Amino acid sequence: MSITTTTHLNFRGEARSALGFYQSVFGGRMTIATYGDFGMPADLPGSENVVFGQVEAADGFRVMAYDIPGKPSAAAETASSTRRENGLTITDQPFFVSVRGETLDEVRGYWDELAVGASILEPLAASAWSAGFGMLTDSFGVTWILDVATAQPES
Repeated sequence: MSITTTTHLNFRGEARSALGFYQSVFGGRMTIATYGDFGMPADLPGSENVVFGQVEAADGFRVMAYDIPGKPSAAAETASSTRRENGLTITDQPFFVSVRGETLDEVRGYWDELAVGASILEPLAASAWSAGFGMLTDSFGVTWILDVATAQPES
C-alpha cells in the first residue's frame, strides 16, 4: 500500500492562470476541467472556471487547483500576511507549499521562475540547515518554501 499527498490550491477565478504558471516553472502535463464541462450552462457566470485542475511532472511535482464558486467574500479579498522577522516566519496562512530539490542549481532554477512577480520573504541562500533555503509569496498569493535536501542522520 502507498499514499500520495498532493497540494490542492483554492482560487477565485485564477486557477487556470496559476496552473499555467506552475506548469511553466515545473514542467509536466496540465489537466483542466471547467464547471461547464460538468454541465453548468455556458451562459452562467463562472462556467469557464476550473472545477478540477492539475499539473503533474515526471520528477514528482504535482499540484491541484480549483476555483471556488461564487463571488469573493470580503475576507477572501483581504490578502494574507506572511513576513519574516528576526529569522522567524509570521503568518496567518494555514499552510505553505514546500519544494525540496537535490541540488542548489535545481532549486535555484525553480526559484528564479517562481520569483517572477513574487514577494520575496527570505532570499534563496545557504542556511544553517541547508545549502539553499528561500521563501516567497507568488503573484497568486501562494507562499512557497524552496530548499536543498540535506542528508538526515539515522536514528
